[in-house]
Amino acid sequence: MNAYVIGVDYGTDAVRAVLVDTVSGKELASAVHNYRKWSQGLYCDPSINQFCQHPSDHLEGLEKTVQSVMAQAHVDPAAVKALTIDTTGSSPIAVNEAGEALVFTQGFENNPNAMVILWKDHTAVQAAAEINTLAQGWKGADFLAYSGGIYSSEWFWAKILHIIRQDDDLKEQAFSWMEHCDYLTYTLIEGNDLRAFKRSRCAAGHKAMWHESWGGLPGKDFLGQLDPYLAQLRDRLYEKTYTSDQAAGVLSKGWAKRLGLTTETVVGVGTFDAHAGAMGAKIKENTLVRVMGTSTCDIMVGDTPEIRTKPIKGICGQVDGSVVPGKIGLEAGQSAFGDALAWLKKLMTWPLETSLKNSIALDENQKNQLLKAIEDNVLNELTEAAKNLKTDTAVPTALDWVNGRRTPDANQNLKAAFSNISLGTGAPEMFLSLVYAICFGSKKIVARFDEEGVIIKDIIGVGGVARKSPFIMQTLSNVLNLTVKVAETDQAPALGAAIYAAVAGGIYNDTAQASSVMGSDFEAIYKPEEEQVKRLEKRLAKYDQLAHAVENDLS
Repeated sequence: MNAYVIGVDYGTDAVRAVLVDTVSGKELASAVHNYRKWSQGLYCDPSINQFCQHPSDHLEGLEKTVQSVMAQAHVDPAAVKALTIDTTGSSPIAVNEAGEALVFTQGFENNPNAMVILWKDHTAVQAAAEINTLAQGWKGADFLAYSGGIYSSEWFWAKILHIIRQDDDLKEQAFSWMEHCDYLTYTLIEGNDLRAFKRSRCAAGHKAMWHESWGGLPGKDFLGQLDPYLAQLRDRLYEKTYTSDQAAGVLSKGWAKRLGLTTETVVGVGTFDAHAGAMGAKIKENTLVRVMGTSTCDIMVGDTPEIRTKPIKGICGQVDGSVVPGKIGLEAGQSAFGDALAWLKKLMTWPLETSLKNSIALDENQKNQLLKAIEDNVLNELTEAAKNLKTDTAVPTALDWVNGRRTPDANQNLKAAFSNISLGTGAPEMFLSLVYAICFGSKKIVARFDEEGVIIKDIIGVGGVARKSPFIMQTLSNVLNLTVKVAETDQAPALGAAIYAAVAGGIYNDTAQASSVMGSDFEAIYKPEEEQVKRLEKRLAKYDQLAHAVENDLS
Protein backbone atom coordinates (compact mmCIF):
# COMPACT_ATOMS: atom_id res chain seq x y z
CA MET A 1 0.00 0.00 0.00
CA ASN A 2 1.33 3.47 -0.89
CA ALA A 3 2.10 5.87 1.92
CA TYR A 4 0.83 9.43 1.81
CA VAL A 5 1.52 12.56 3.83
CA ILE A 6 -0.17 15.94 4.22
CA GLY A 7 1.50 19.31 4.55
CA VAL A 8 -0.56 22.23 5.87
CA ASP A 9 0.70 25.76 5.24
CA TYR A 10 -0.73 28.74 7.13
CA GLY A 11 0.02 31.91 5.19
CA THR A 12 -0.99 35.47 5.94
CA ASP A 13 -4.32 35.37 4.09
CA ALA A 14 -5.17 31.68 3.71
CA VAL A 15 -4.34 28.11 4.71
CA ARG A 16 -3.28 25.54 2.09
CA ALA A 17 -3.06 21.78 2.30
CA VAL A 18 -1.36 19.38 -0.08
CA LEU A 19 -1.53 15.57 -0.11
CA VAL A 20 1.58 13.89 -1.51
CA ASP A 21 2.37 10.35 -2.63
CA THR A 22 5.69 9.64 -0.91
CA VAL A 23 6.70 6.99 -3.45
CA SER A 24 6.20 8.95 -6.67
CA GLY A 25 6.54 12.40 -5.10
CA LYS A 26 3.37 13.48 -6.91
CA GLU A 27 1.10 16.09 -5.39
CA LEU A 28 -2.25 14.29 -5.60
CA ALA A 29 -4.48 17.08 -4.30
CA SER A 30 -4.37 20.57 -2.88
CA ALA A 31 -6.88 22.95 -1.32
CA VAL A 32 -6.93 26.59 -0.22
CA HIS A 33 -9.19 28.28 2.34
CA ASN A 34 -9.25 32.05 2.90
CA TYR A 35 -9.64 33.17 6.51
CA ARG A 36 -13.17 34.53 6.96
CA LYS A 37 -12.66 36.91 9.90
CA TRP A 38 -9.29 38.10 8.61
CA SER A 39 -10.73 38.89 5.17
CA GLN A 40 -13.23 41.21 6.88
CA GLY A 41 -10.40 43.13 8.56
CA LEU A 42 -11.54 42.17 12.04
CA TYR A 43 -9.21 42.75 15.01
CA CYS A 44 -6.76 44.73 12.86
CA ASP A 45 -5.84 48.41 12.76
CA PRO A 46 -3.34 49.12 9.96
CA SER A 47 -2.98 52.74 11.11
CA ILE A 48 -1.08 51.50 14.18
CA ASN A 49 0.33 48.36 12.51
CA GLN A 50 -1.91 46.05 14.55
CA PHE A 51 -2.58 42.73 12.82
CA CYS A 52 -4.25 39.93 14.77
CA GLN A 53 -5.94 36.73 13.64
CA HIS A 54 -8.63 34.71 15.36
CA PRO A 55 -7.58 31.05 15.72
CA SER A 56 -11.09 29.96 14.76
CA ASP A 57 -10.14 31.00 11.22
CA HIS A 58 -7.21 28.60 11.38
CA LEU A 59 -9.11 25.67 12.84
CA GLU A 60 -11.91 26.07 10.31
CA GLY A 61 -9.39 26.25 7.48
CA LEU A 62 -7.60 23.14 8.73
CA GLU A 63 -10.78 21.10 8.61
CA LYS A 64 -11.89 22.35 5.22
CA THR A 65 -8.56 21.95 3.44
CA VAL A 66 -7.65 18.52 4.82
CA GLN A 67 -11.15 17.19 4.22
CA SER A 68 -10.95 18.58 0.67
CA VAL A 69 -7.65 16.92 -0.26
CA MET A 70 -8.86 13.63 1.14
CA ALA A 71 -12.09 13.86 -0.87
CA GLN A 72 -10.20 14.76 -4.05
CA ALA A 73 -7.59 12.01 -3.79
CA HIS A 74 -9.85 9.14 -2.64
CA VAL A 75 -7.05 7.55 -0.61
CA ASP A 76 -7.51 5.24 2.35
CA PRO A 77 -7.24 7.34 5.56
CA ALA A 78 -5.08 4.61 7.06
CA ALA A 79 -2.54 5.21 4.29
CA VAL A 80 -1.99 8.83 5.38
CA LYS A 81 0.96 8.29 7.65
CA ALA A 82 1.81 11.79 8.82
CA LEU A 83 0.87 15.47 8.79
CA THR A 84 2.98 18.53 9.55
CA ILE A 85 1.96 22.18 9.94
CA ASP A 86 3.89 25.30 9.05
CA THR A 87 2.81 28.83 9.94
CA THR A 88 3.92 32.42 9.69
CA GLY A 89 6.22 33.63 12.42
CA SER A 90 6.77 35.06 14.80
CA SER A 91 3.03 34.82 15.50
CA PRO A 92 2.55 34.01 19.21
CA ILE A 93 -0.69 33.43 21.10
CA ALA A 94 -1.52 33.45 24.82
CA VAL A 95 -2.74 30.13 26.29
CA ASN A 96 -4.04 28.82 29.60
CA GLU A 97 -2.47 26.00 31.59
CA ALA A 98 -4.18 23.41 29.37
CA GLY A 99 -2.67 24.97 26.25
CA GLU A 100 -6.00 26.38 25.08
CA ALA A 101 -6.05 29.82 23.46
CA LEU A 102 -7.32 32.50 25.84
CA VAL A 103 -9.49 33.90 23.09
CA PHE A 104 -11.83 30.93 23.63
CA THR A 105 -12.20 31.91 27.31
CA GLN A 106 -15.10 34.02 28.54
CA GLY A 107 -14.14 37.68 28.61
CA PHE A 108 -11.48 37.42 25.92
CA GLU A 109 -13.64 36.47 22.93
CA ASN A 110 -13.06 39.71 21.04
CA ASN A 111 -9.81 40.85 22.61
CA PRO A 112 -7.14 41.25 19.89
CA ASN A 113 -4.41 40.74 22.49
CA ALA A 114 -5.69 37.20 23.08
CA MET A 115 -5.46 36.26 19.41
CA VAL A 116 -2.58 35.23 17.20
CA ILE A 117 -0.34 38.29 17.00
CA LEU A 118 0.61 38.05 13.36
CA TRP A 119 4.19 38.35 12.14
CA LYS A 120 3.45 41.70 10.47
CA ASP A 121 2.13 43.30 13.66
CA HIS A 122 4.59 46.06 14.58
CA THR A 123 2.93 47.48 17.67
CA ALA A 124 5.85 46.23 19.78
CA VAL A 125 8.49 48.63 18.40
CA GLN A 126 9.12 50.24 21.80
CA ALA A 127 9.30 46.86 23.54
CA ALA A 128 11.86 45.67 20.99
CA ALA A 129 13.90 48.82 21.62
CA GLU A 130 13.94 48.02 25.35
CA ILE A 131 15.15 44.50 24.67
CA ASN A 132 17.92 45.79 22.41
CA THR A 133 19.03 48.43 24.93
CA LEU A 134 19.22 45.87 27.74
CA ALA A 135 20.96 43.24 25.61
CA GLN A 136 23.55 45.69 24.31
CA GLY A 137 24.42 46.88 27.83
CA TRP A 138 24.14 43.45 29.41
CA LYS A 139 27.30 42.00 30.98
CA GLY A 140 26.28 38.38 30.56
CA ALA A 141 25.73 36.19 27.49
CA ASP A 142 25.15 38.00 24.19
CA PHE A 143 21.58 36.86 23.63
CA LEU A 144 21.43 38.74 20.31
CA ALA A 145 24.54 37.11 18.85
CA TYR A 146 22.62 34.58 16.75
CA SER A 147 19.68 36.88 16.01
CA GLY A 148 21.65 39.23 13.79
CA GLY A 149 22.52 41.54 16.68
CA ILE A 150 19.13 43.29 16.68
CA TYR A 151 15.86 42.07 18.19
CA SER A 152 12.78 42.86 16.10
CA SER A 153 9.31 44.02 17.01
CA GLU A 154 8.06 41.15 14.82
CA TRP A 155 9.35 38.60 17.34
CA PHE A 156 8.20 36.59 20.34
CA TRP A 157 9.48 38.41 23.45
CA ALA A 158 8.82 41.91 22.10
CA LYS A 159 5.19 41.12 21.33
CA ILE A 160 4.59 39.55 24.73
CA LEU A 161 6.26 42.44 26.56
CA HIS A 162 4.14 44.96 24.66
CA ILE A 163 0.87 43.17 25.36
CA ILE A 164 1.36 42.55 29.08
CA ARG A 165 2.21 46.23 29.52
CA GLN A 166 -1.20 47.26 28.16
CA ASP A 167 -3.48 44.41 29.22
CA ASP A 168 -3.45 43.48 32.90
CA ASP A 169 -6.35 41.03 32.60
CA LEU A 170 -4.60 39.04 29.90
CA LYS A 171 -1.30 39.21 31.78
CA GLU A 172 -2.98 37.66 34.81
CA GLN A 173 -4.68 34.88 32.82
CA ALA A 174 -1.92 34.00 30.33
CA PHE A 175 -0.25 30.95 31.83
CA SER A 176 2.04 30.61 28.82
CA TRP A 177 2.54 31.60 25.18
CA MET A 178 3.00 29.49 22.09
CA GLU A 179 4.12 30.18 18.56
CA HIS A 180 1.32 29.58 16.08
CA CYS A 181 2.95 26.42 14.66
CA ASP A 182 3.33 24.98 18.16
CA TYR A 183 -0.20 25.92 19.22
CA LEU A 184 -1.81 24.20 16.23
CA THR A 185 0.36 21.11 16.57
CA TYR A 186 -0.46 20.85 20.29
CA THR A 187 -4.14 21.27 19.46
CA LEU A 188 -4.07 18.43 16.91
CA ILE A 189 -2.55 15.93 19.33
CA GLU A 190 -4.68 17.31 22.20
CA GLY A 191 -1.60 17.51 24.37
CA ASN A 192 -1.98 17.50 28.14
CA ASP A 193 1.49 18.65 29.25
CA LEU A 194 2.86 21.92 27.93
CA ARG A 195 6.26 21.31 29.51
CA ALA A 196 6.71 17.95 27.77
CA PHE A 197 5.47 19.15 24.40
CA LYS A 198 8.06 19.32 21.61
CA ARG A 199 8.45 22.98 20.66
CA SER A 200 9.71 24.06 17.26
CA ARG A 201 13.46 24.60 16.94
CA CYS A 202 13.09 27.10 14.10
CA ALA A 203 10.56 29.21 16.02
CA ALA A 204 12.56 29.22 19.24
CA GLY A 205 15.95 29.82 17.68
CA HIS A 206 15.04 32.48 15.14
CA LYS A 207 12.48 34.44 17.16
CA ALA A 208 12.89 33.76 20.90
CA MET A 209 16.70 33.96 21.35
CA TRP A 210 16.94 30.24 22.12
CA HIS A 211 20.47 28.85 21.75
CA GLU A 212 22.19 25.81 23.19
CA SER A 213 25.33 27.77 24.12
CA TRP A 214 23.51 29.62 26.94
CA GLY A 215 21.21 26.80 27.94
CA GLY A 216 18.16 27.56 25.82
CA LEU A 217 16.09 30.70 26.35
CA PRO A 218 17.56 33.89 27.86
CA GLY A 219 18.01 33.65 31.62
CA LYS A 220 15.48 34.81 34.18
CA ASP A 221 17.88 37.48 35.46
CA PHE A 222 17.86 39.04 31.98
CA LEU A 223 14.13 38.67 31.31
CA GLY A 224 13.22 39.89 34.79
CA GLN A 225 14.87 43.25 34.12
CA LEU A 226 12.39 43.75 31.28
CA ASP A 227 9.40 42.66 33.35
CA PRO A 228 9.06 40.19 36.28
CA TYR A 229 6.28 38.44 34.33
CA LEU A 230 8.78 37.38 31.64
CA ALA A 231 11.03 35.75 34.24
CA GLN A 232 8.05 33.86 35.63
CA LEU A 233 6.95 32.95 32.12
CA ARG A 234 10.30 31.36 31.35
CA ASP A 235 9.55 28.64 33.92
CA ARG A 236 6.36 27.86 32.00
CA LEU A 237 7.96 27.63 28.56
CA TYR A 238 10.62 25.07 27.55
CA GLU A 239 14.29 24.12 27.70
CA LYS A 240 14.75 21.72 24.78
CA THR A 241 13.57 22.29 21.22
CA TYR A 242 13.06 19.89 18.33
CA THR A 243 13.63 19.84 14.61
CA SER A 244 10.69 19.29 12.29
CA ASP A 245 11.77 15.86 11.09
CA GLN A 246 10.62 14.53 14.47
CA ALA A 247 7.19 13.41 15.63
CA ALA A 248 5.30 15.56 18.15
CA GLY A 249 2.61 12.91 18.66
CA VAL A 250 -0.37 11.44 16.81
CA LEU A 251 -3.76 12.86 15.90
CA SER A 252 -6.23 12.83 18.77
CA LYS A 253 -9.41 10.85 18.37
CA GLY A 254 -11.46 14.01 17.99
CA TRP A 255 -9.22 15.60 15.36
CA ALA A 256 -8.83 12.34 13.44
CA LYS A 257 -12.60 12.26 13.08
CA ARG A 258 -12.85 15.93 12.12
CA LEU A 259 -10.16 15.60 9.43
CA GLY A 260 -11.17 12.20 8.09
CA LEU A 261 -7.89 10.57 9.15
CA THR A 262 -6.90 8.08 11.86
CA THR A 263 -5.31 8.17 15.29
CA GLU A 264 -2.30 6.43 13.73
CA THR A 265 -1.49 9.57 11.73
CA VAL A 266 1.74 11.05 13.08
CA VAL A 267 1.85 14.82 13.65
CA GLY A 268 5.30 16.28 13.08
CA VAL A 269 6.93 19.08 15.07
CA GLY A 270 5.73 22.41 13.69
CA THR A 271 7.80 24.76 11.57
CA PHE A 272 7.71 28.16 9.88
CA ASP A 273 6.40 28.66 6.37
CA ALA A 274 9.64 30.01 4.92
CA HIS A 275 11.69 27.15 6.28
CA ALA A 276 9.20 24.66 4.90
CA GLY A 277 9.20 26.52 1.58
CA ALA A 278 12.96 26.19 1.35
CA MET A 279 12.65 22.47 2.02
CA GLY A 280 9.98 22.16 -0.68
CA ALA A 281 12.37 23.84 -3.13
CA LYS A 282 15.17 21.33 -2.42
CA ILE A 283 17.42 23.83 -0.68
CA LYS A 284 21.15 23.15 -0.78
CA GLU A 285 24.28 24.96 0.36
CA ASN A 286 25.25 28.21 -1.42
CA THR A 287 21.64 28.64 -2.62
CA LEU A 288 19.38 31.40 -1.33
CA VAL A 289 15.71 30.41 -1.35
CA ARG A 290 13.40 33.42 -1.50
CA VAL A 291 9.89 32.65 -0.28
CA MET A 292 8.10 35.51 -1.99
CA GLY A 293 4.61 36.53 -0.97
CA THR A 294 3.30 39.45 1.06
CA SER A 295 6.81 39.66 2.49
CA THR A 296 9.91 37.65 1.72
CA CYS A 297 11.80 35.24 3.88
CA ASP A 298 15.24 34.45 2.52
CA ILE A 299 16.64 31.13 3.65
CA MET A 300 20.09 29.53 3.43
CA VAL A 301 21.72 26.49 4.99
CA GLY A 302 25.38 25.75 5.63
CA ASP A 303 27.77 23.65 7.65
CA THR A 304 31.10 25.45 7.30
CA PRO A 305 33.04 26.33 10.46
CA GLU A 306 32.50 30.05 9.71
CA ILE A 307 28.71 29.71 9.59
CA ARG A 308 28.70 27.58 12.74
CA THR A 309 30.89 29.84 14.83
CA LYS A 310 30.68 33.39 13.44
CA PRO A 311 27.54 35.40 14.26
CA ILE A 312 26.23 37.02 11.08
CA LYS A 313 25.19 40.64 11.55
CA GLY A 314 21.82 42.04 10.67
CA ILE A 315 19.89 38.87 9.76
CA CYS A 316 17.00 37.02 11.41
CA GLY A 317 19.00 34.29 13.05
CA GLN A 318 21.30 31.33 12.50
CA VAL A 319 20.02 28.17 14.11
CA ASP A 320 21.29 24.61 14.08
CA GLY A 321 18.67 22.37 12.45
CA SER A 322 16.03 25.02 11.86
CA VAL A 323 15.71 24.20 8.15
CA VAL A 324 17.77 21.07 7.48
CA PRO A 325 18.59 18.95 10.53
CA GLY A 326 22.34 18.91 11.07
CA LYS A 327 22.97 22.17 9.21
CA ILE A 328 22.81 25.80 10.28
CA GLY A 329 19.74 27.60 8.98
CA LEU A 330 20.12 31.29 8.11
CA GLU A 331 17.13 33.60 7.70
CA ALA A 332 16.75 37.12 6.33
CA GLY A 333 13.92 38.86 4.50
CA GLN A 334 11.87 41.93 3.62
CA SER A 335 8.87 43.06 5.65
CA ALA A 336 7.03 43.96 2.46
CA PHE A 337 7.43 42.52 -1.03
CA GLY A 338 4.06 41.67 -2.55
CA ASP A 339 2.54 43.91 0.15
CA ALA A 340 4.31 46.93 -1.38
CA LEU A 341 2.62 46.32 -4.72
CA ALA A 342 -0.69 45.52 -3.00
CA TRP A 343 -0.48 48.89 -1.22
CA LEU A 344 -0.01 50.67 -4.56
CA LYS A 345 -2.90 48.74 -6.10
CA LYS A 346 -5.19 49.68 -3.21
CA LEU A 347 -4.13 53.32 -3.47
CA MET A 348 -4.78 53.49 -7.22
CA THR A 349 -8.09 51.63 -7.26
CA TRP A 350 -9.69 53.34 -4.25
CA PRO A 351 -11.31 56.24 -6.16
CA LEU A 352 -12.84 53.95 -8.78
CA GLU A 353 -14.01 51.36 -6.25
CA THR A 354 -15.55 54.06 -4.08
CA SER A 355 -17.31 55.63 -7.04
CA LEU A 356 -18.65 52.24 -8.16
CA LYS A 357 -20.03 51.46 -4.71
CA ASN A 358 -21.89 54.78 -4.69
CA SER A 359 -23.14 54.47 -8.25
CA ILE A 360 -26.90 54.25 -8.86
CA ALA A 361 -26.46 53.45 -12.56
CA LEU A 362 -25.29 49.89 -11.89
CA ASP A 363 -26.85 47.03 -9.97
CA GLU A 364 -24.93 45.12 -7.27
CA ASN A 365 -24.00 42.27 -9.59
CA GLN A 366 -22.53 44.66 -12.16
CA LYS A 367 -20.63 46.51 -9.45
CA ASN A 368 -19.16 43.26 -8.08
CA GLN A 369 -18.14 42.10 -11.55
CA LEU A 370 -16.39 45.38 -12.29
CA LEU A 371 -14.66 45.44 -8.92
CA LYS A 372 -13.41 41.88 -9.43
CA ALA A 373 -12.13 42.77 -12.91
CA ILE A 374 -10.23 45.72 -11.43
CA GLU A 375 -8.75 43.61 -8.65
CA ASP A 376 -7.70 40.85 -11.03
CA ASN A 377 -6.22 43.00 -13.78
CA VAL A 378 -4.72 46.19 -12.42
CA LEU A 379 -1.25 44.82 -11.62
CA ASN A 380 -1.10 42.97 -14.93
CA GLU A 381 -1.99 46.17 -16.78
CA LEU A 382 0.62 48.13 -14.83
CA THR A 383 3.22 45.47 -15.60
CA GLU A 384 2.56 45.64 -19.34
CA ALA A 385 2.64 49.42 -19.28
CA ALA A 386 5.90 49.44 -17.30
CA LYS A 387 7.51 47.01 -19.75
CA ASN A 388 6.59 49.30 -22.64
CA LEU A 389 7.95 52.53 -21.19
CA LYS A 390 10.30 54.01 -23.76
CA THR A 391 12.65 55.26 -21.07
CA ASP A 392 12.75 54.97 -17.32
CA THR A 393 14.45 58.34 -16.80
CA ALA A 394 11.16 59.69 -15.45
CA VAL A 395 10.72 56.75 -13.05
CA PRO A 396 10.94 57.94 -9.41
CA THR A 397 13.27 56.39 -6.87
CA ALA A 398 11.39 54.50 -4.16
CA LEU A 399 12.14 52.66 -0.92
CA ASP A 400 10.52 49.34 -0.08
CA TRP A 401 10.06 50.08 3.64
CA VAL A 402 6.26 50.39 3.63
CA ASN A 403 6.19 47.94 6.55
CA GLY A 404 9.58 48.79 8.01
CA ARG A 405 12.83 46.96 7.33
CA ARG A 406 13.34 43.37 8.40
CA THR A 407 16.91 42.91 7.12
CA PRO A 408 19.64 43.83 6.89
CA ASP A 409 19.58 45.43 10.36
CA ALA A 410 15.96 45.31 11.53
CA ASN A 411 14.30 48.70 11.96
CA GLN A 412 10.52 48.64 11.92
CA ASN A 413 10.33 52.40 12.55
CA LEU A 414 11.51 53.11 9.01
CA LYS A 415 9.00 54.26 6.40
CA ALA A 416 9.01 54.15 2.63
CA ALA A 417 9.62 57.20 0.49
CA PHE A 418 9.58 58.37 -3.14
CA SER A 419 11.80 60.98 -4.75
CA ASN A 420 11.93 62.65 -8.16
CA ILE A 421 8.18 62.66 -8.77
CA SER A 422 7.09 65.13 -11.43
CA LEU A 423 4.01 66.06 -13.42
CA GLY A 424 5.14 63.49 -15.95
CA THR A 425 5.03 60.68 -13.41
CA GLY A 426 2.18 58.28 -14.11
CA ALA A 427 0.88 55.05 -12.61
CA PRO A 428 3.25 52.82 -14.65
CA GLU A 429 6.26 54.84 -13.48
CA MET A 430 5.16 54.60 -9.83
CA PHE A 431 4.66 50.86 -10.24
CA LEU A 432 8.07 50.40 -11.83
CA SER A 433 9.74 52.43 -9.09
CA LEU A 434 8.31 50.01 -6.49
CA VAL A 435 9.40 46.97 -8.53
CA TYR A 436 12.91 48.38 -8.54
CA ALA A 437 12.66 49.12 -4.81
CA ILE A 438 11.69 45.60 -3.76
CA CYS A 439 14.48 44.19 -5.94
CA PHE A 440 17.01 46.67 -4.53
CA GLY A 441 15.93 45.68 -1.02
CA SER A 442 16.66 42.10 -2.02
CA LYS A 443 20.09 43.19 -3.25
CA LYS A 444 20.95 44.65 0.15
CA ILE A 445 20.26 41.26 1.75
CA VAL A 446 22.46 39.41 -0.73
CA ALA A 447 25.18 42.02 -0.26
CA ARG A 448 25.09 41.56 3.53
CA PHE A 449 25.54 37.80 3.20
CA ASP A 450 28.45 38.47 0.85
CA GLU A 451 30.03 40.93 3.31
CA GLU A 452 29.76 38.32 6.04
CA GLY A 453 31.49 35.67 3.94
CA VAL A 454 28.39 33.61 3.08
CA ILE A 455 28.68 32.57 -0.55
CA ILE A 456 25.54 32.69 -2.72
CA LYS A 457 25.81 31.04 -6.12
CA ASP A 458 22.18 31.08 -7.22
CA ILE A 459 18.66 32.01 -6.17
CA ILE A 460 15.47 29.94 -5.99
CA GLY A 461 12.17 31.81 -5.93
CA VAL A 462 9.03 30.21 -4.56
CA GLY A 463 5.55 31.58 -3.98
CA GLY A 464 2.92 33.60 -5.79
CA VAL A 465 5.08 36.51 -6.91
CA ALA A 466 7.80 34.20 -8.23
CA ARG A 467 5.38 32.21 -10.35
CA LYS A 468 3.04 34.98 -11.50
CA SER A 469 5.42 37.76 -12.49
CA PRO A 470 8.19 36.95 -14.99
CA PHE A 471 8.81 40.70 -15.23
CA ILE A 472 9.67 40.99 -11.52
CA MET A 473 11.78 37.83 -11.59
CA GLN A 474 13.82 39.00 -14.57
CA THR A 475 14.30 42.38 -12.90
CA LEU A 476 15.41 40.58 -9.74
CA SER A 477 17.94 38.51 -11.70
CA ASN A 478 19.33 41.69 -13.28
CA VAL A 479 19.55 43.55 -9.97
CA LEU A 480 21.22 40.63 -8.16
CA ASN A 481 23.34 39.69 -11.20
CA LEU A 482 22.57 36.06 -10.38
CA THR A 483 20.60 33.26 -11.99
CA VAL A 484 17.12 32.94 -10.50
CA LYS A 485 15.21 29.65 -10.69
CA VAL A 486 11.48 29.38 -9.96
CA ALA A 487 10.03 26.31 -8.28
CA GLU A 488 7.12 24.87 -10.24
CA THR A 489 4.92 23.96 -7.29
CA ASP A 490 2.10 26.29 -6.26
CA GLN A 491 2.46 25.16 -2.66
CA ALA A 492 6.17 25.09 -1.77
CA PRO A 493 5.72 25.60 2.02
CA ALA A 494 2.95 22.98 2.20
CA LEU A 495 5.12 20.63 0.14
CA GLY A 496 8.04 21.26 2.48
CA ALA A 497 5.81 20.51 5.46
CA ALA A 498 4.85 17.25 3.76
CA ILE A 499 8.54 16.38 3.33
CA TYR A 500 9.12 16.92 7.06
CA ALA A 501 6.04 14.76 7.72
CA ALA A 502 7.46 11.94 5.59
CA VAL A 503 10.52 11.79 7.84
CA ALA A 504 8.58 12.27 11.09
CA GLY A 505 6.29 9.43 9.99
CA GLY A 506 9.23 7.08 9.39
CA ILE A 507 8.80 6.80 5.62
CA TYR A 508 12.22 8.31 4.88
CA ASN A 509 15.36 8.37 6.99
CA ASP A 510 16.13 12.06 6.54
CA THR A 511 14.99 15.18 4.76
CA ALA A 512 17.65 14.90 2.03
CA GLN A 513 16.26 11.52 1.00
CA ALA A 514 12.65 12.71 1.22
CA SER A 515 13.19 15.98 -0.67
CA SER A 516 15.05 14.24 -3.50
CA VAL A 517 11.82 12.37 -4.26
CA MET A 518 9.16 14.83 -3.14
CA GLY A 519 10.78 18.25 -3.66
CA SER A 520 9.76 20.61 -6.44
CA ASP A 521 11.44 20.85 -9.84
CA PHE A 522 11.88 24.21 -11.59
CA GLU A 523 9.59 25.74 -14.18
CA ALA A 524 11.59 28.81 -15.19
CA ILE A 525 15.14 30.11 -15.12
CA TYR A 526 16.06 33.80 -15.40
CA LYS A 527 19.61 34.84 -16.22
CA PRO A 528 21.15 38.31 -15.84
CA GLU A 529 21.07 40.56 -18.91
CA GLU A 530 24.41 42.37 -19.03
CA GLU A 531 23.10 45.69 -20.34
CA GLN A 532 20.29 45.79 -17.78
CA VAL A 533 22.66 44.81 -14.96
CA LYS A 534 24.80 47.89 -15.65
CA ARG A 535 21.79 50.20 -16.02
CA LEU A 536 20.25 49.02 -12.75
CA GLU A 537 23.52 49.47 -10.87
CA LYS A 538 23.13 53.21 -11.50
CA ARG A 539 19.57 53.16 -10.20
CA LEU A 540 20.72 51.23 -7.12
CA ALA A 541 23.04 54.12 -6.29
CA LYS A 542 20.00 56.44 -6.21
CA TYR A 543 18.17 53.96 -3.95
CA ASP A 544 21.16 53.99 -1.59
CA GLN A 545 21.20 57.80 -1.50
CA LEU A 546 17.49 58.00 -0.68
CA ALA A 547 17.76 55.21 1.93
CA HIS A 548 20.62 57.00 3.67
CA ALA A 549 18.71 60.29 3.74
CA VAL A 550 15.50 58.74 5.09
CA GLU A 551 17.23 56.65 7.75
CA ASN A 552 19.75 59.22 8.94
CA ASP A 553 18.26 62.64 8.20
CA LEU A 554 14.48 62.25 8.10
CA SER A 555 13.61 59.51 10.60
